[in-house]
Amino acid sequence: MTNSYESPFCTRYASKEMQFIFSADKKFTTWRKLWVALARAEMKLGLNVTQEQVDELEANIDNIDYAAAAEREKLVRHDVMSHVALFVQRQQVSFTLAQLHAM
Repeated sequence: MTNSYESPFCTRYASKEMQFIFSADKKFTTWRKLWVALARAEMKLGLNVTQEQVDELEANIDNIDYAAAAEREKLVRHDVMSHVALFVQRQQVSFTLAQLHAM
């Protein structure tokens, strides 16, 4: 389950809304929204990012392949970098954050 934080304490004491705030879905979609904003800013600065690529990233914010990210994380040993690499590779986008850190 990725839409709720898993812990014996939270399932006993936290509301459904609070569990979602700390869930994997919330964390990774928030990261993706940040990466879309970064791609949009880089496009506006004249870097190698097109509006079509930004639109494609934005359309896939909620399309998270947790199994592929887990496999990638075994290689790079970093959860954020595994997710950003998969996110931009699947949408054929190459922006500065990905080039500097995830590839």
